[in-house]
Amino acid sequence: MKIGCVKEIKNNEFRVGLTPDNVRAYVAAGHHVYIEKGAGVGSGFTDSEYVEAGASLIEDAADVWHMSEMMVKVKEPLESEYPLFHDGLILYTYLHLAADREQTDALLAGKVKAVAYETLQETDRSLPLLAPMSQIAGRLSIQEGAKYLEKRFGGEGILLAGVPGTPKANVVILGGGTVGMNACKIAVGMGANVTILDVNLKRLEELDNLFGAHIQTLVSNDSNVERVLKDADLVIGSVLIPGGSTPKLFKEKYLKEMKDGAVFVDVAIDQGGCGETSRVTTHDDPVYIQDGVVHYCVGNMPGAVPRTSTIALTNATLRYGLRIAEAGLEAACKASDVICSGVNCYDGKLTCKNVALAHGYDYTDIKELI
Repeated sequence: MKIGCVKEIKNNEFRVGLTPDNVRAYVAAGHHVYIEKGAGVGSGFTDSEYVEAGASLIEDAADVWHMSEMMVKVKEPLESEYPLFHDGLILYTYLHLAADREQTDALLAGKVKAVAYETLQETDRSLPLLAPMSQIAGRLSIQEGAKYLEKRFGGEGILLAGVPGTPKANVVILGGGTVGMNACKIAVGMGANVTILDVNLKRLEELDNLFGAHIQTLVSNDSNVERVLKDADLVIGSVLIPGGSTPKLFKEKYLKEMKDGAVFVDVAIDQGGCGETSRVTTHDDPVYIQDGVVHYCVGNMPGAVPRTSTIALTNATLRYGLRIAEAGLEAACKASDVICSGVNCYDGKLTCKNVALAHGYDYTDIKELI
């Protein structure tokens, strides 16, 4: 199969879909790999490394799109890339379609076979291609939140860990999944007071056993959320509905009861955000203040640490990509429900139920189409 990888064009997105080691694996399996010149520079990979691994370097991104049977990316294609879609193209990347009707329509119109990292689900219901970026985003959320608590950014001017004789910051984490657990780990390590909320009692028990007396666990409901936000210095929104729109747990009315200079980091912004007041920001302009609360809603948080993020992501995506390249998407889906779960669009049909629900579109089971 002809595999392509282009330079990401999203704001401050320095990750890349394939590393030289990935290229070597695809080439060893008998595939041809086309890399846009400079695609890996932001993650510390030189063009010469890709050539040594067996890739063909291509000057123009459009040529890579046209030559490729499968395009491996990191982030969703942007509007300028829509005209480069072609019939039969397999697009293997993060898509987050529930929050992006325009992209959904473009993929359907282009009859793209779109495989989304974030919905590919293993038999144990884990999300192996979402997990590494969730780990990074969770850890980054505390790092970024601590920074924006500084007074010069509009924060209340509080040190997360405090010092002897001063109060520690109160960190509230909405959602106890991979993002929430990793945020909790860093916040506890920095010495903050941490409260984590989730609707799943079993998950709260696991977190309680893991962190013990270092955290407070609470059932996530409107009353508990509203109560803990009043004293919160840093709030992490880490709610996930795989492939679907995120519920708005962080309500606008809560802002008026919160501290001036408190910080809200909405890690769920890729899926529409879990805050009623959330809107997508960029690494160039990451925060805004509403009702005294600093909002950080960067849509590609792991892009801030591209070397770590690229290696972590491609460690996970490679084995599924090789299966698709080896058999073709149709045969790979027939052989594996796991691969089926990643297919969001196929030949003009929407094949992810949660995306269909988010947009009010018809849903078609991928198994009816292959």
